[in-house]
Amino acid sequence: MGKIKITQVKSQINRTQVQKRTLEALGLSRIGKTVEHDASPAIVGMVNKVKHLISVEEIK
Repeated sequence: MGKIKITQVKSQINRTQVQKRTLEALGLSRIGKTVEHDASPAIVGMVNKVKHLISVEEIK
């Protein structure tokens, strides 16, 4: 299981409550913030829910 780097690139203003909570669960709170997570199925599922708000890179 690899690691992924997730960066928030768009605002969470005018988004649904579910999307806001997903960003919060990923550890993202503002544009430009970056976090690293293991690429577990749960994290990948959350990334897919908010993929239009974030940028994802695979870390080797």
